[in-house]
Amino acid sequence: MIKKRKPKLAVWKFASCDGCQLSLLDCEDELLAVADKINIAYFPEATRAVVKGPYDISLVEGSVTTRHDAERIQKIRKLSKLLITIGACATAGGIQSLRNFKDVREFISLVYAKPQYIETLDKSTPIASHVHVDFELQGCPINKRQLLEVISAYLNERKPNTPSHSVCIECKRRGTICVMVAKGISCLGPVTHAGCNAICPSYCRGCYGCYGPMETPNTTSLSSWFSHLGVNEENIVRTFRTFYANAEPFRKESEAHTAERPEVSNKKPEYKEFM
Repeated sequence: MIKKRKPKLAVWKFASCDGCQLSLLDCEDELLAVADKINIAYFPEATRAVVKGPYDISLVEGSVTTRHDAERIQKIRKLSKLLITIGACATAGGIQSLRNFKDVREFISLVYAKPQYIETLDKSTPIASHVHVDFELQGCPINKRQLLEVISAYLNERKPNTPSHSVCIECKRRGTICVMVAKGISCLGPVTHAGCNAICPSYCRGCYGCYGPMETPNTTSLSSWFSHLGVNEENIVRTFRTFYANAEPFRKESEAHTAERPEVSNKKPEYKEFM
């Protein structure tokens, strides 16, 4: 009897905090079951062991922020049958994409004692801006159960079953009273992907948009509600510029409430470096 080869899984890191990789390690018992079905061939966060590619599935965490990143993701794409981006950084540029609204040299000069040694691109961009991505899993960090579902789906050659509805649905399912209606608290729940089980509203706090924009979000309508609640323009901008500041729906809405209003471009990111 011919023994079936286990699919090879690789996990790659770009500019990020490692939180999404830790979500995979946090699977614990479930991860052992996954490891029985796949060969974890490359995962520096978990093991020094390396099995050479090509790889059946690559999980990519983090955004592209340097020329080296831009070159490396091209090589990873060629080595990967399926490429899945995990988390806000990989799918939208992450919180580091806040620099996209300013001149990055301002931040470098303020943060680093010797900014002349820093090499970086002018923007932080998602992986999909550089290569074809087969599936994007939202979250900051990602939901570990959703990650297991995505891996299982591809192992069984089916479509992943992840939610497309908003956090509001999660509030209704757990019986959480709407914080905007009852308390007058601004909340991104109506325009944010489900996945966290509405943690913040359950503690009487507004959603911060950790899972990114849901499908077809009506951000303009939500902003009008924020204004009705007394939120000024500056704070509306700040509300949309957090973990998913660079996600198109949130980016456009924040720009609609600021004097910056940069021109929208469909061009690939320029590899302009600052040294």
